[in-house]
Amino acid sequence: MAHAYPHTSGPGGGKTPARARSQARAETDTRRPAATGAGVRGRAAKSAARRGGPSPAPRRTRARRLLTPWLFLLAPLVLLITFTYAPIANMVAYSFTDWDGVSPELRYTGAENYAEIFTREDLFQVFWVSGYYLVASVIQIVAALYFATILSFDVRFRNFFKGVLFFPSLVNGVAIGFVFLYFFQDGGTLDTVLGLFGHHTDHAWLGTPVSANVSLAGVSVWRYLGMNFVLFLGAIQSIPGELYEAAELDGAARWHQFRYIILPGIRPVLTLTVILSVSGSLSAFEIPYIMTGGATGTETFVIQTVKLAFQFNKTGLASAAAVVLLLIILLVTWVQRRLVPDDRVDLV
Repeated sequence: MAHAYPHTSGPGGGKTPARARSQARAETDTRRPAATGAGVRGRAAKSAARRGGPSPAPRRTRARRLLTPWLFLLAPLVLLITFTYAPIANMVAYSFTDWDGVSPELRYTGAENYAEIFTREDLFQVFWVSGYYLVASVIQIVAALYFATILSFDVRFRNFFKGVLFFPSLVNGVAIGFVFLYFFQDGGTLDTVLGLFGHHTDHAWLGTPVSANVSLAGVSVWRYLGMNFVLFLGAIQSIPGELYEAAELDGAARWHQFRYIILPGIRPVLTLTVILSVSGSLSAFEIPYIMTGGATGTETFVIQTVKLAFQFNKTGLASAAAVVLLLIILLVTWVQRRLVPDDRVDLV
């Protein structure tokens, strides 16, 4: 019995399979919508990508990503260059001249200013005064670390003591200078307080080099103690509390917690504080200038530089002195970083 297959009939009665598939593809192509502009651009981008050429849109995106951070940094960089690096460049240029700070004319003198600085003993003797501030900075760091460690634990009235310790950092340096000028004067606040305890003295606290420098260094400790205290306190509080709990479970005392947990954990902040303290000791200016004006052996290198520029009209020599001080501070900072590298400490 013969079976009829409609798609496989003979040449006169139906279609062959190849002819049927060809006709189906033709009908599909006629029903497919025309390519849109986006599709054309997409296929063009794909073909361009296959050919190795970047499309315009990703190129603009990459350029925008590269320029956006610099646009945000533009204003700070302009201010930094205008008010920091440009004055430093001018200072270095003036250090090779004999400019008096007033005359429109200046003469190039080479390295004569630097030779004068390193050959005149009186210009470098003032660095001995910085020794008082270096000792004071050590006391200041130790005291700030002690109070920060104590107040990082749960003690009574710790917020009150935090405010008391940080308050001097909020007061203007000029006001502090005038307050302590009356505090140390003859018959002033200090003599009055000592008199209440039966100790009457006629000692001039700012009258001799040793007592004056010790008094000024003490004022610096009182003023900058709060800033170091806040730095240490923030670093201590950033240490995970689980470490303290584990140490207490192991029976560790407060001293062991400080030695093995707190001290390694705040090492980067401690290094930064030491660098700032040393550089501040070498460049002390505000407190001694206001209270004594550099008299009675309290003249620092910065006070001497200011006098050279504005009192003796030797701006070129003062610029050279400022460059020397900058180089000394950079050298001390480099030595400290070499001796105490800022390694990352992982306590966990």
